[in-house]
Parts: sequence; structure tokens; C-alpha cells
Amino acid sequence: MRDAGGYVELKVQPTDGIKPLLETIEQARKSIDVMIFRFDLKPMEKELVAARERGVVVRALIAHESSQGDKRLRQLELRMLEKGILVARTGNAFVRYHGKLMIVDREELHVYGFNFTALDLKSRSFGIVTRDRKAVTEAIRLFEADTLRQEYEPQEDGAFVVSPENAREILATFIKRARKQLLIYDPKVTDLQMIRLINQRIKAGLDVRILGKVSAKRGEHMRVQKPPGLRLHVRAMVRDGDTAFVGSQSLRAMELDARREVGLIVKEPKTVKRLLETFEMDWAKTELGAKEAKEAKKEEKQREEVIAEVVAR
Repeated sequence: MRDAGGYVELKVQPTDGIKPLLETIEQARKSIDVMIFRFDLKPMEKELVAARERGVVVRALIAHESSQGDKRLRQLELRMLEKGILVARTGNAFVRYHGKLMIVDREELHVYGFNFTALDLKSRSFGIVTRDRKAVTEAIRLFEADTLRQEYEPQEDGAFVVSPENAREILATFIKRARKQLLIYDPKVTDLQMIRLINQRIKAGLDVRILGKVSAKRGEHMRVQKPPGLRLHVRAMVRDGDTAFVGSQSLRAMELDARREVGLIVKEPKTVKRLLETFEMDWAKTELGAKEAKEAKKEEKQREEVIAEVVAR
């Protein structure tokens, strides 16, 4: 799949599983830079070691801690160092380093909503793969800055979304530019500005639906559902059927303003279509989605009866 910005592809979990991750590492020829928040995928760790052994420069930037604490990350660091992988730990400039990305051969960027864990691969989540030169370059700059614990200043506007540097502005603009439809995956929408913008889109008559959760006091008029039997570990939006966002930042103040989060905005038609279709499939399984489908079917039947009656006259 190619568009003006180059190759773009969507990864869907749990459908795609671990295979794309392993194939990506296996196909690397020169370098792999990977940003890690949580990690327990032994097959992926094995492939990273195999890449290093065949001469690929593998660098891992590991968060200084996760909600599970420092112990597991420290053990991962030691195992990687023992195998010749170059490891750096993030500093403490932010509340949390929550981004998940991989840069392959300095020409292909992978931005994930999911961690490198078995649980997340069994959950609804997404990843975007792109060879867009501007996005790749920005990702490299970010990786280098965080590895060296230096400040990062975005040089390109638009596609590469980084918290706290530009995420609030870019995602607010993303929402404001919706004209017909705004579909959102988000486990925890609580940011007052973002909720206000979403409500404005609803008042303007747009089809706005959220799979996840919204602050109870401010989301009472929104169409919000949680898919039954499906764990969500995803932050994504589809706007007007032609533009999509996938990343690690929820629409809440902490993830927009105080943590390291990474996301990507794309317009490649097949990628956006697959994301939209996945949303509609998940929505249809919810209580409200099933009710709306039943009502739509009833209305369609009534229209057909009216048309038949007119023809019969």
C-alpha cells in the first residue's frame, strides 16, 4: 500500500498477533531501535538477539519504570546487555515514558498502541507502519533525544504526535476538523478541553461514537460503549472516513501534558478503511450498537413498505 507519503500499513490486535513483530525484526538488515514500556514476549526477545548476532545494530530504550515497577525492566535490561544489545534507560523528566515504537534500518517506523506483552496482543489494539520520510526522521530525533536524556523539539508539524510537546494541539485540531463523523477508541477520556471539543462536534450534528470510557459527569450525552468480552488497550480515532490517528496517548491531561507518548496520523485509504471497519465491527457487538442496528433495520423495512405501497397504486 502506497500513498503520497509512502508505504503505510495497519496492524490489528488480536487479529494479527505476534507474527508481524517477528517478521519485522527478522527482515532488518542494518539497525533496530525499539522503545519499550512493558515487555514479556520471549519470541520477540529471541529475534532481537538473533538480529544482533547477524550484525544488526540493536538499541533498546527502556522506560525507567512502569506501573509494574522497575524489577522486570531491570531484568530485561541485563538480559539484553548480556547478548550485546545496546540498552539505555529513560530519565525521569516525565511522569512516565509510555511510548511504544520501533525504527527499522532508519527507514521504516512502527508506532504501536500496544505494549510488547502477551496480554496486549490478546487485546484490541493497533499499530501503524510507515516509511514516510518526515515521520521516520522525527522518530529518530525523538529516540536519540530520549536516549541521551536531552530535550526534544519537533521540527515537523502534523503527522508525528508526541506528548507532551505537540499532542494536545495536534489532537485538538484533529477533533475540530471533523465534519461528518468522529469514531474514537479510548479507555479513559477525561481531559476537559477534549471533552468540550467532542461535545461541540456532537452539537454540530456529527456521528460521534466512543468505544471505551468517558468521565461520567461530562460524557452523559455521548454515545459511549465498551465492547463485551474484549479488553481495550488502544488509543485511536477515525475522522470522516479518510484520516486516522493511532498512538499511546489517551485524551486525558496526564497523557497529553506530562508523559512521553507517541502517535501517528495517516490518510492512506486502505489503512483508514480497515480501522473504520474494525470499529464498526466492535461497535455492532455493543448493547447500543445492536439496538441501533435493529432500529435501522426496522426503519429500512418501513421505507420499503411505503415504496411498495406507492408502486402498487
